[in-house]
Amino acid sequence: MYSPFHFMDKIELKIIGLSYSQTQSGAYALVLSEKEGNRRLPIIIGGFEAQSIAIELEDMKPSRPLTHDLFKTFADSFNVKVKEIVIYNLVEGVFYSKIICESNSEEIEIDARTSDAIAIGLRLKAPVYTYEHILSSAGIQLENDELMEETNIEQEEVVEIENKPEYTVDELETLLETAIEDEDYEEASRIRDEINKRKNLGE
Repeated sequence: MYSPFHFMDKIELKIIGLSYSQTQSGAYALVLSEKEGNRRLPIIIGGFEAQSIAIELEDMKPSRPLTHDLFKTFADSFNVKVKEIVIYNLVEGVFYSKIICESNSEEIEIDARTSDAIAIGLRLKAPVYTYEHILSSAGIQLENDELMEETNIEQEEVVEIENKPEYTVDELETLLETAIEDEDYEEASRIRDEINKRKNLGE
């Protein structure tokens, strides 16, 4: 059974990215954005969950399945469909979420931490939603100048590896495998972006 917000209009969100938390040591900020609009919704999450989300966003394959990969395998094995993730409440700074599933034509709601729900939703291609009262109270409205600055930051993140033209694509692919084995997914992300760029340029 849904929360009292069940009949309110849902607002679809998309993932903008992850960054180190400026307020909590060892934590990360997962930044969501309304799909149609300029508001951002930052959510503080733990390092393990951040790593799991980053791996899926970057389409990396860890050497062994992570916990959220296991959930996906379990759901697929028993024909459980994850329909959507809903961030339905915010109490004293804590976000409350549900994983909305369907099995044998029956809808089931599973309470979950928001970070876990999104990590699972990513793997099962489920959309993420919230409600207006959450965006109104915890969202950040970006102006056009801030949106341009945000885009520039995203473009600058790949500069470090691009300044190493001495590596061939084959060498970069070897470095990528090593980074994944070492679970250095941030470095792996940069290497992968450089490989894709060079392949697109026909190198």
